[in-house]
Amino acid sequence: MKNPANDISTFRGKFTLVVGGSGGIGRAISAEVSRRGAKLLVHGRHASEHTRGLPLGDHETFDATFESPSGFIRALDLRLGQLGIEPDIVVCAFGPFLEKSLECCTTEEWEWLTLANLALPGALASRFLPGMLTRKYGRFLFFGGTRTDGIRAYKKVVAYASAKTGLGILAKSIAAQGAPHNVAAVVVCPGPTETEYLDDETKIRHASLTATRSLARADHIAHIGLDLIDADPCIASGAIVTLDGGFVP
Repeated sequence: MKNPANDISTFRGKFTLVVGGSGGIGRAISAEVSRRGAKLLVHGRHASEHTRGLPLGDHETFDATFESPSGFIRALDLRLGQLGIEPDIVVCAFGPFLEKSLECCTTEEWEWLTLANLALPGALASRFLPGMLTRKYGRFLFFGGTRTDGIRAYKKVVAYASAKTGLGILAKSIAAQGAPHNVAAVVVCPGPTETEYLDDETKIRHASLTATRSLARADHIAHIGLDLIDADPCIASGAIVTLDGGFVP
């Protein structure tokens, strides 16, 4: 898949925060953002280690373990204070997955999945939206789960899908408030995707559920997702975009 030249990307020279940017789809996002000429702050539990040797150009790292949205934002503010800069683009590619039926989910699992998959993206939006509105530019890219582009019933991923589905409300709310100020938000809902987080057995099982009997590539998801917000004006703002190739489990 062809990458846009840096001189035609609206990201050129912009500062981008990629939460969960050192692994999985987030790692592909970090690489693609860098190819488009943006400066980067890559977050991960071991971001400085996992990004070593990657062709990321002008980038910094933010090593942090997520425990709560408030603690994460405090740590992030300290790191941004050291750098003396605020992000123009925020990508949240972080979000723990749990495959468990409704009757088996514990209170702690509900709390954890909701905080990580919905409250954290919401807190990032609340933290950075005011500055973007003032500067008259901002982009948010959130990652939903497979088939969380609408309200559906789930048998095995109820807690996870419930939190991810809420991202659509968040993106549409940002889009409505940000439209007069060139601030946009999009949610991408990938299908089963090949990442280093899946063991061989899980890859085979997930691929068997797809029409093509194959997993999506993380770099393809990253490229298409970023294309949606790499525009000025961003006419895709508020969209919930499914990238699952017609996946029906």
